Amino acid sequence: AEMTAVDAHLATDAGLAKDVKREPGVRVPGALDGFETAIRAVLGQQVTVQGARTLTERLVAKYGAQLERGPEGLNRAFPDAAALANAGAAAIAKIGLPMKRAETLHRLAVASSEGKLPLARGAIAAGRAALAQIAGIGPWTIEYVAMRALGDPDAYPATDIALINALGRKGETLEHLKPWRAYAAVRLWRRAARKGVST
Repeated sequence: AEMTAVDAHLATDAGLAKDVKREPGVRVPGALDGFETAIRAVLGQQVTVQGARTLTERLVAKYGAQLERGPEGLNRAFPDAAALANAGAAAIAKIGLPMKRAETLHRLAVASSEGKLPLARGAIAAGRAALAQIAGIGPWTIEYVAMRALGDPDAYPATDIALINALGRKGETLEHLKPWRAYAAVRLWRRAARKGVST
């Protein structure tokens, strides 16, 4: 993206103008693997960041393939879709997940292993549509995966609690910042992180 244009557009919002001035050129971090991003998003639903890390570590330890020569401290790969599809929801739940969430992970894995989950960068419409067909995947997850994995510059997870807190109000969709709302979300998350560090 042409960051000068993105920043100029975001700076038209009085609430973001200071953020843009303080940190010009903030980009949206992408993800290398759309399936992993979707799984991590579901693991992170309704738990703390630390809780999501713990669940991810358990999932990798149980279903990730062993790496013979990984970097120091990395001895397993993230589980692929086939491994989770073959495991089944009941087995996945044993890492400490509610059954409904384990079923969602299993459905994601089955869809991906069957080639029905296009989560490559640029597959914005197809990826969004495929995610919406999976029971247990809601608007927040679709927007988050669209932002990080699909590369949608306008994705905006409006129900994210950190975004609501940063704005000080619910129900805000930042329509006036289209087509760059993903960049606004990243800036608002950064603002929330700075407040967390300073308190």
